[in-house]
Amino acid sequence: MAVIRERLSLLCQAGLLSVAISILASPAAMAAQENHQTGQVTVFWGRHKDEGSLREACDSGMYTHVIISFLNAYGHGVFKLDVSGHQLDGIGYDIKHCQLVGIPVSLSVRGTNNYSLPNGNNQSALDLANHVWNAYLGGYRNGVHRPFGDAKLDGADLFLERGVTTSKPYYDMIGRELAKLIGMGTGNNWKAIHVTATLPCAFVMNHPAMSHYERIHVRFFDEDGHNNGCNAYSEEVWDRWAATYPSSRIFLGLPASPEAAKEGYLYPKSLYYGVLPIVQKAANYGGVMLWDRYYDKSANYSSYVKRWA
Repeated sequence: MAVIRERLSLLCQAGLLSVAISILASPAAMAAQENHQTGQVTVFWGRHKDEGSLREACDSGMYTHVIISFLNAYGHGVFKLDVSGHQLDGIGYDIKHCQLVGIPVSLSVRGTNNYSLPNGNNQSALDLANHVWNAYLGGYRNGVHRPFGDAKLDGADLFLERGVTTSKPYYDMIGRELAKLIGMGTGNNWKAIHVTATLPCAFVMNHPAMSHYERIHVRFFDEDGHNNGCNAYSEEVWDRWAATYPSSRIFLGLPASPEAAKEGYLYPKSLYYGVLPIVQKAANYGGVMLWDRYYDKSANYSSYVKRWA
């Protein structure tokens, strides 16, 4: 009887193994194995006073990275921080709190007039990188005001608007200069810095001008109301981004509600069944970027994205 029971046990184990193999070999399981889910959700904060504090955004549990917007760059060393009426003296404490709970915080830099750094003036790009480093990141220079006090942000994001043709030669220069400054940091000044870019989806270049950017957030929406030729998700355009910048993590940029943009909003079912299974096949898929905290707070869109990203 013991022998019979042992043989039955072996047969049962073999049967279970066969079922497990057949499940793993099924199309659904194979598709899941091919996808590169990361769980990474980035959100922009600072465009609406009624969106709540930076601390609240970090404590929501919905995001893995928050980007403060914006530092406006006017060229010729002129910069202005615009966070839509939020009190600056409290943001520094919130930055430290976010970092304490494991949420990195970056600053997004937006150029005015279609990011028109003075054409032919390399110094403007270098000045921008140095200002961001000394006023917001790990640097320090006498006479440079630090709006967030001694809080040191975790990264810098280059936010480019539509029609960004005149300053193309400077994107890589800004990234290279930030990388150099970060590499020079030592002791208490050194920390891992995220150098990222946020670009309209129509903007795909055929050379690695963004090679120093760790992540690229591709905006598949038209948040400023202007037709830039690419205002909604396109598989063809996504594939071009992934192929053009294989060394960068590519993020799918989406509006967090229909009110956040005139075009580009994806309903949760469309996101889950139609888009994420495709974009997650890219080896350099990074996650999802949401515009912005104000709209997400009211629509709770990130509750879906967080589970599927």
